Amino acid sequence: MDEPVQVATPAQYRALGHPVRHRLLLALGERPATLSGLAADLGISKGSAGHHLKILREAGLVDLDEARKVRGGTEQYFKRAFRKLHLDPGESTKAALAAVADEMLTAEDDPLLHLRSVRLSEAQARRLRDTLDALVQDLENEEDGARYGVLVGLYRPRRS
Repeated sequence: MDEPVQVATPAQYRALGHPVRHRLLLALGERPATLSGLAADLGISKGSAGHHLKILREAGLVDLDEARKVRGGTEQYFKRAFRKLHLDPGESTKAALAAVADEMLTAEDDPLLHLRSVRLSEAQARRLRDTLDALVQDLENEEDGARYGVLVGLYRPRRS
């Protein structure tokens, strides 16, 4: 699970083509969860959560973590099948950014978002990319810490 997953299959691209599925993956990044728990956390129906979870499982992006017997039934806990996911630019990136936007709009605290254009040499851009990547890679999860989303990007816009 520590190795980054490169999105490569049609099923993975399809699975990542909807913002709700990105929100499910974000929610599962914190800890394994049940279908009911995910539906409640995301404010969607259990049927909708089940549908999107099935697509993520078929794409190999979500696994069954464990199943527990409760009150005569079985409660299933799901987990992400990866720690880090590499997306190529395209529709799945648009869906990922839409999911992050939804999360930011409903954030508990005042979210931080900076978008600016800067002029950098190739060497500066490479150094900034490496620094940002290392910063995010070095973040450790604290057992009793609050969940935060981190969005880091560096891109070179198309010339007009």
